[in-house]
Amino acid sequence: MSPIPVENALMSTRPIEKTLAAPERLDLESRTAFRRAAGEVLDLLAEGAGRLVIDLSGTRSVDSAGLGALMLIQRKAAERRQTVCLRGANEELRFLLVLTKLDDLFELETGVS
Repeated sequence: MSPIPVENALMSTRPIEKTLAAPERLDLESRTAFRRAAGEVLDLLAEGAGRLVIDLSGTRSVDSAGLGALMLIQRKAAERRQTVCLRGANEELRFLLVLTKLDDLFELETGVS
């Protein structure tokens, strides 16, 4: 899988909120490129402000490596005093987040806007 160019994946340009589309499969193969793209988007937001929305509406599967990538993205955001919102996560991912007690780390939104 090729890296996700930030300019292609960036969907929202509001100054305090940026939206990044997650790949169809967030797994061992795609996690590094996705985490790098998310880090670049977080760097575009002012430290101490801002919200990264990860659009998961097109994501069909997330494995443990993908879950780890989401955790690392959230950690970087927390260090910068920013928030991460997961939008459009399917039932399977929502269940996995609850099961692993990671649901409290993220804002969760249904659907896409």
